[in-house]
Amino acid sequence: MIRAVAWDIDGTLVDSEPLHESVLVEVCSAYCENAARFGDGRFRGIHMGDVWRAVGPHLGGALTEADWNARIVDSYVAGAAALVEIPGALRAIRALEAARIPQVCVSNSCRRIVDANLAALGVSDLLRFSLALEDVPNGKPDPAPYAMAAERLGLPAAEVAAIEDSATGVASARAAGLRVFALSPDGSLGAADACVASLAEIAPLVLSGRMNAKGA
Repeated sequence: MIRAVAWDIDGTLVDSEPLHESVLVEVCSAYCENAARFGDGRFRGIHMGDVWRAVGPHLGGALTEADWNARIVDSYVAGAAALVEIPGALRAIRALEAARIPQVCVSNSCRRIVDANLAALGVSDLLRFSLALEDVPNGKPDPAPYAMAAERLGLPAAEVAAIEDSATGVASARAAGLRVFALSPDGSLGAADACVASLAEIAPLVLSGRMNAKGA
């Protein structure tokens, strides 16, 4: 039986990937001629430490990781008010709240970005807590973020459902022992326990406790 839900945020609840990519390209473009290639989706679901290790060598030593990250976060937060939900996100959260299913958020983003995303959604009061990258020893795909979420909820990992949209997040939740439902319209995230085409399917899936294969 599923007794709680742990939501990913970026790309799952909030349509934030275009902003993440545009900010990354904008900041890197000042130091790298072909920074546009960093906006091709390769860093979806990847935490910023790993992004830096990939792009930092291309910036000519002009920035430290701390300076680069601060510019990324400042630019993102400045644009976050315009973010919109992934279709069905608010309805799914409210349906689970009405059913008294505890909900939390588990993100690979830093605290300022997590808070900006949740503020744009307006759902902070419906969540028990949120975990940001600073809160865990290692980010996704390490199991630590979801293992910590289950521990703080006081539940066995198998009784918590993670809702994810990336292979990185699915791997993290699976390794922590959670049940994993992937927002994956094309069914490509087959490592999840179930793939759904839209968030409208999440509340019925959670409330029924079903564990069907892709396309449940």
